[in-house]
Amino acid sequence: MARYVLAADLGGTKIAAARVSQTGAVTHHVVVPTPPLGGEAVVQAVIDTLSLLPRRGACAVGIGVPGLVYADGSVWAPNIPGWRRMPLGEKLTTHFKLPARVESDRNAFVTGEAWKGVAQNCPDVVFVAIGTGIGAGIISGGRLIRGHGELAGCCGWMAIHDRFRREYGAVGCLEFHAAGPGIARAGRRAYRRSISTRELVNRARQGEPEAMRVVARAGHDLGLGLANLVSILNPEIIVIGGGMAAAGNLLLTPARETMKRWAQPLASRQVRISRSALGARAGLLGAAKLAFEKQ
Repeated sequence: MARYVLAADLGGTKIAAARVSQTGAVTHHVVVPTPPLGGEAVVQAVIDTLSLLPRRGACAVGIGVPGLVYADGSVWAPNIPGWRRMPLGEKLTTHFKLPARVESDRNAFVTGEAWKGVAQNCPDVVFVAIGTGIGAGIISGGRLIRGHGELAGCCGWMAIHDRFRREYGAVGCLEFHAAGPGIARAGRRAYRRSISTRELVNRARQGEPEAMRVVARAGHDLGLGLANLVSILNPEIIVIGGGMAAAGNLLLTPARETMKRWAQPLASRQVRISRSALGARAGLLGAAKLAFEKQ
């Protein structure tokens, strides 16, 4: 009988779930909103969403979460109210009577891309997710890099400017400038009105100089962060995912140019910077792959 993982990708605004086979086939895809109240309501929503999937052949549950995962499967997720040390792994195992693997979403993203995305067969990969925040999943020498406290990959905290601002203490310097909210803030200053990141990117696509300037500046700041990753980790490929990846070359062309200017020269010539080929499926595939490896 074919074996499957019931996989989920938990975000601050939505929960995606799917049944994933050992060959990476994704079936029965479901997406629901994340309950804004947080706490146990989110746990129940994850269980309810996974319960919509066929159980036949399921051998494990795998989930990627936007936060820190402790060794016992409990989760600290700053964007989900009440999740200071939520025992998610224990609750999933108890409900489904299956082994559960809980991972940070950045580890799931990079694992998914290395398994079935643009980074297949690459032993040295960095996945940079750019959305509301910025984080990186890192595979070096074929192994996930976790760090002493499972905090490796918090690249939103990279210092890319030398004058400290109070806001950096909450989200980090790179994230403040290059993540979605930071780009929207820059857009508000440019247009002197409220403007969403999506509208700003659309205006840049249409060739509006001010919008193009704002997105290019974010690309430059992103490129400084990428230069640090390239010089430290010497990856074969950096995969860009998350909501801001939709900006495409408006963001990535200046990012590549800045990276090449600032990074270690040999490493910068070796690395490729590519958009995710999997999009929203990266987290689901990665969560499933990590769950299969736990068997």
